[in-house]
Amino acid sequence: QVQLMESGGGLVQAGGSLRLSCAASGSIFSLNGAGWYRQAPGKERELVATITRGGNTYYVDFVKGRFTISRDNAKNTVYLQMDSLKPEDTAMYYCAAGEVRRLLLIKRDKSWGQGTQVTVSS
Repeated sequence: QVQLMESGGGLVQAGGSLRLSCAASGSIFSLNGAGWYRQAPGKERELVATITRGGNTYYVDFVKGRFTISRDNAKNTVYLQMDSLKPEDTAMYYCAAGEVRRLLLIKRDKSWGQGTQVTVSS
């Protein structure tokens, strides 16, 4: 089973930027799509962005124009560039690999990484 490790989170003021990274222990991103999820305290985990195996990207409305998902297959890494951050973006962020159908991701593995915490102050 390939392990995914998220990093890059932190504390930032509203309007600031962060770049999250998701590093895989194997070369799964060249064979699969990927996505970023987030989970705020007391809320369910939600998918915010996906990238298909072919490189097409999709975003939920509340991050569209502010977040950018990308990947580097040579580095087995997927990124999430987050700009114009808002306090409501505060959450634990997780990545996943699998089959992407626009804003639907069918995970290839049941497990999750440890996530990376993003906190946006007002």
